[in-house]
Amino acid sequence: MPKTDLATLRNVGKAALADFALLNIHSIAQLATQEPDTLYLALCHATGQRHDPCVHDVLNAAIHQARTGEALNWWMFTPERKVRQAQGTFPHYSP
Repeated sequence: MPKTDLATLRNVGKAALADFALLNIHSIAQLATQEPDTLYLALCHATGQRHDPCVHDVLNAAIHQARTGEALNWWMFTPERKVRQAQGTFPHYSP
């Protein structure tokens, strides 16, 4: 697969690929310019529903790999997200 293929990223499976397509993200280079909070909220708005916060972790992991080449498992981003949730700084979606 070419390096531009999002499916080559560690945490990107069928569901994440569908989410990226919905968000009009089609390459690793394009993903590298995104922010996890912005993409998470855009996905919630596009689908009209709040997504599990773990989706944010997957987005964060994919963006991290797109930017740095370092492939970390998505759950490595969970502790930081949980801290942000406790602090009230995690993005909140309301339809």
